[in-house]
Amino acid sequence: MTKRRTAVVAVTTGLATISLGLSFTSAAGAAPEANSLGDLKLIKTKTSLLGKHYWYQQTFKGLPVIDGYYAKHVTKGGGVEIADGRDAVPANLDVSAKVAPATATQSANAVVTAKAQRARIAAPGKSDPQAPAASQGAAQLAVVGGPHARLVWAVTSRSAEGVSRSLVDADTGSVVESKVVSDNVDGRGSVFDPNPVVSEKNEKLTDMNDKNQDVLFLAQKNVVLRNLDGSGKLNGAFVNIKEGNGGLAQSKTNTFVYQRANNKFEQVMVYYHVNQAQEYIQQLGFTEANNESQDFSVDTIRDDNSFYDPSTDMITTGDGGVDDAEDAEVIWHEYGHAIQDDIVPGFGETEEGGAIGEGFGDYWAVTMSVPVSKGFNLPCVMDWDATSYTSTEPHCLRRTDTGKTTDDMTGEVHDDGEIWSNALWDIHQALGRNKANKVILESTFFYAPDTDFAAAARNVVQAARLLYGKPAAAQVTKAFQDRKIL
Repeated sequence: MTKRRTAVVAVTTGLATISLGLSFTSAAGAAPEANSLGDLKLIKTKTSLLGKHYWYQQTFKGLPVIDGYYAKHVTKGGGVEIADGRDAVPANLDVSAKVAPATATQSANAVVTAKAQRARIAAPGKSDPQAPAASQGAAQLAVVGGPHARLVWAVTSRSAEGVSRSLVDADTGSVVESKVVSDNVDGRGSVFDPNPVVSEKNEKLTDMNDKNQDVLFLAQKNVVLRNLDGSGKLNGAFVNIKEGNGGLAQSKTNTFVYQRANNKFEQVMVYYHVNQAQEYIQQLGFTEANNESQDFSVDTIRDDNSFYDPSTDMITTGDGGVDDAEDAEVIWHEYGHAIQDDIVPGFGETEEGGAIGEGFGDYWAVTMSVPVSKGFNLPCVMDWDATSYTSTEPHCLRRTDTGKTTDDMTGEVHDDGEIWSNALWDIHQALGRNKANKVILESTFFYAPDTDFAAAARNVVQAARLLYGKPAAAQVTKAFQDRKIL
């Protein structure tokens, strides 16, 4: 859609109007009828050093007109400048849609996904075989003005390219336009992946009060930070570093390279590893499993603890002992809670539900480690963080292969979570990483907030049967039977 507008200026001095000069030329060269103020909706008022600025959205029969605007700039001396960007809309344009919003969203997402995939294939250094599928944010009826005036669905989608706006003809269902409206960029960073104990295969490493060490410097890995929003901060499509001890990391060149003694190193850890997790989830086919910019508060509590707060949808990491966010498995565990809370609001109301949450978080940390851990002590959870509070090797907060069954339940969610995580790990071993994670994530959509072990296990079995057939369901059933859950 291309249009040609003429600048519109109105100037007043004191009480005498010199020029009102409201003029408009469309691409077709025809001046539309003057719109009444009833066709405008005030959306923003700004104050600058020289005056006040009023921005209006053009509307037609209550619907926004795409890119239609009207601005009034009032100087402190009384001068007024008008910028009129309204488009002509036929008075008889029908604003009842023939195409359903779900259909329009599906069409828009297909176009956005295809564009993202083409961009991923064309871009150098992109090793992912498939870009994550686009997912919807919103579909809203709107009007396109000018010579090709029509009723459209304006669909907002998220993809690997960022946020896109697609216009879908509300009568025919064809995608009229699709463009990226966010400013997503790639940046550079340095991280542990997943942590130095694993990458260096060294159980003797210690924190030394957050001191830089040669062995830890060698454990750092240079990475690409995808899906940044271009703000110069660690914010993007899937991660928002909202708070950070010592201030937020900022870079005009999107270069975030720090040594681990700098608190901003942990912010980079969070951004990279959460982005990796969400991209993986979407590669599995899930576009509505915490597909949002997850808020994080990094290193902001002086305690060796991290947590997800469902009331604020915020993950907070502590800096007691080993800074928690120096261990990707801590980050992934807490992100696991956010995933479940997003899928099932209020999840974990019962003790067994809470244990499922803790067990899934541990399992998610381990399965995310699989591609980078080269098989090193995989069932051990949070190997680096645990060096601060364990004396035996290997250093593990918990494990996913304890062999616990429901006979070992204590009523404490973290302890009992090892029963659930063991079952999930056995499913992982039986079906393979991707199949297991598809089954486990799919089943979560059917959990109740107050579920228990048995009910959730039946959901997992059913998901395996529907996705991969009876043999897979039998393997999943055995995993839960071995834990005496079924």
